Amino acid sequence: MNTRRELLEKVRATRRQLATTGPRAARSPGDFERVALPLGEADVLRDLLIAEQATTVIEVGLAYGASALAIAEALVSQGTERIQHVIIDAYQDHFHGAGWDAILAAELASVCTLLPERSQLALARLVEEGLVADAAFVDGSHIFHNVFVDPYFLREIVRPGGLVILDDCAYQSVATAVSYFEVNTGWQRRLIDGQTRLRAFRLPYPRFEPNFEDLEPFGAGG
Repeated sequence: MNTRRELLEKVRATRRQLATTGPRAARSPGDFERVALPLGEADVLRDLLIAEQATTVIEVGLAYGASALAIAEALVSQGTERIQHVIIDAYQDHFHGAGWDAILAAELASVCTLLPERSQLALARLVEEGLVADAAFVDGSHIFHNVFVDPYFLREIVRPGGLVILDDCAYQSVATAVSYFEVNTGWQRRLIDGQTRLRAFRLPYPRFEPNFEDLEPFGAGG
């Protein structure tokens, strides 16, 4: 069985190979470059989670596995055996299973769990099951009502004071959905050093529940 150091090196090597050569199969030419989180952005995600000292992370959207490997690198680097990475993706078959193949290539089967379900359904069940995460990464559906439901359930799963990180907030649908939680439920935007397309939010501690009479208008945000 690999030591934690050996596993960390395996994850890093798999990340480099995926970024350099791409997946074994893609939906169409150029799809990996268009869909996968770029290596530099994945490094930002990894560093945010390392700074958070996260040991349990939930991810929405696997695709080709670039973000999942970055999350796994952050978890393995914590140096503890008690790490957990829950990945939700109902559409791995659309990607020829490439994302999960990357997880297996990095020997992360004991760390990562794939739930092949729509996040809006899987997250509700995880709330009922009592899962508690330190952080979450959201890069799933970009349809407004789907995006909105993901943070709704994640604020029940991610511990008070934990972190929710989103990709693609340049899309109005994504920015508008998360704006509700920032404006009305006490989510605080966490400053990220350098240029990045990721956006991170600190959940309030203790947990905050707004009064329905105090709803503030919300929009796409900045």
